[in-house]
Amino acid sequence: MRSRHYDSDLTPPWKKPRQPVPEFPAEPGPDLVVEEVTTGFCGAVIRSEKTAQGPTVTLEDRFGKHRVFPMEPRGFLLDGEVVTLVPPGTAAGAAPGTARPQRTASGSVAVPGARARVARAGRIYVEGRHDAELVERVWGDDLRIEGIVVEYLEGIDDLPSIVRDFAPGPDARLGVLVDHLVPGSKESRIAAEITGEDVLVVGHPYIDVWEAVKPSSVGIEAWPRVPRGQDWKTGVCRALGWPENTGAAWQRILSAVRSYKDLEPDLLGPVEHLIDHVTVGSS
Repeated sequence: MRSRHYDSDLTPPWKKPRQPVPEFPAEPGPDLVVEEVTTGFCGAVIRSEKTAQGPTVTLEDRFGKHRVFPMEPRGFLLDGEVVTLVPPGTAAGAAPGTARPQRTASGSVAVPGARARVARAGRIYVEGRHDAELVERVWGDDLRIEGIVVEYLEGIDDLPSIVRDFAPGPDARLGVLVDHLVPGSKESRIAAEITGEDVLVVGHPYIDVWEAVKPSSVGIEAWPRVPRGQDWKTGVCRALGWPENTGAAWQRILSAVRSYKDLEPDLLGPVEHLIDHVTVGSS
């Protein structure tokens, strides 16, 4: 009987030839997402530079944190496989069958040709149409593969009765994304009333989901402060010198979102948490 702990090759590891690994050019862009092997830090390549100590690569994770790493041989994992990153234009070519994986707008590995899964009983509710369109923009591919339907509520005042009618359970979990979920707010009181084992309520601190889009992606320095008592979206349009057409303004904002990199971490984390909650225990 052969032990499962040893293979038939008894050559000492230090005498075995080291298997070559593919090289990939560190081209900046959301499609190249790697993990640094010693720290486990995972992010998209946003910059590569030549320094006196050797070439380096800067990674940005989905929460906007940056870290710089040397381009050491066998220093990164790409889709679970060990690779070597090299400066753009110097790659010797990837090994057969190791084509660079494409990424969805959320940063997940794309599954070409995958069919949408039959919708599961669980749901994700968001407050308004703009919230739903933004979630679709970034996580749409993932939601279809997981069979998750996102519905918007047009406000959360009636959320407790909606949850009771939905009757969530282990096979029909419910997730809710709430705007302006801060301590002491009306939203926080409603969230406390309905949260349970099968109902997860998360939120972001922004008055409106518009603010969850990074200002730099929209081409502005910052989201303006709007005086209390004034319609926030209309006030934003006035302050930015945009036509006072909130529908057109939203399309302008939404068109600037190409991937998770255009969103603030305060929205990214909650949405990922909701997806995990609704799919927990699924095969």
